Amino acid sequence: MSSVLEKRALKWIPLALVTAVTLAGCARDGYYHDRNLDYTEAAPAPPLVLPETRNAQRYQDALPVPQAAVQGARIKEAAEIRPPQSLAIGSGLESEYVERRQVGDQSWLVIAANTGAVWPQLEAFAHSRQLGVQQSDVSQGLITTSQADLRLQSAMRAGSSEVRCERGGQTVANCLDALEEYLGARSASQSVASSWNAQRLNTQQTLQIRQQGDDWEAVIPQPVDRVWAELNHYLALDFTREGERNLLATHPENYEFLVDYMTETERGRNPLQVVFSRDVRQMPQEIRLILQPDGNQTVLRAVNASERVFTADDQRELIERVASYLR
Repeated sequence: MSSVLEKRALKWIPLALVTAVTLAGCARDGYYHDRNLDYTEAAPAPPLVLPETRNAQRYQDALPVPQAAVQGARIKEAAEIRPPQSLAIGSGLESEYVERRQVGDQSWLVIAANTGAVWPQLEAFAHSRQLGVQQSDVSQGLITTSQADLRLQSAMRAGSSEVRCERGGQTVANCLDALEEYLGARSASQSVASSWNAQRLNTQQTLQIRQQGDDWEAVIPQPVDRVWAELNHYLALDFTREGERNLLATHPENYEFLVDYMTETERGRNPLQVVFSRDVRQMPQEIRLILQPDGNQTVLRAVNASERVFTADDQRELIERVASYLR
């Protein structure tokens, strides 16, 4: 009997030794090793120094840090970042490959492609229609022909381009009609050809939303006519929901829009708040969207045109929504 017990005990000896060695490696001062303490006791190591005899041209900063990144006051708290509102698929705001814009007697085309992709199509159009090309300057985005000047520039929305057919600053209608038909026929099978030089035309500044006192406004680095045409196009498409958002009137002579808009504050009222308020139902309110030219840029403001409360947060919400059409 004793021999059987001895054999069983011997079987457990290797396991006991392994366990003891494992616990010894995981313990310190009689306790399990909490590795969080290692970080509190860590000390900075001296920086690596390359020998003086090194080839300076071969050893440079792989990821240089611009000096501007470390200048100025340190941020003490997290900033409130609101993502831009996307134009969701199915909302009716998807851009066609070719769309027309118009302000007064001026018309132009907006192409849903960057300038590098549109430039070869303009060259092909001018040669296929035998317009008599007199000058072609890709750096200026200009093709001069005997009938009209084809002008190309980046549009306000990222990844899009604007094309004009002009002569003496005036729109040449038959040229623009022919170009619209030509580009529209190629929308289903766009060529992958792209002009590297024409991509340099995509040097545009960024739209900014800022607070001025108690008011919010958007600063758009484009002339007011271009901004008006884009907003007129997208407001007519998107502000079509009665009781939620609706385009009531346009005033191109003053660069203004009058809209009915239900703010997020109004939409978020719970039933109890509705019962104990003057307004027993959720309602939109009239807001004036005003475009003010400021040199080569435009300032967009939202001004309350009703007797309902229009807070700074409401103003910012509407400004951000409308400005998202131009991103």
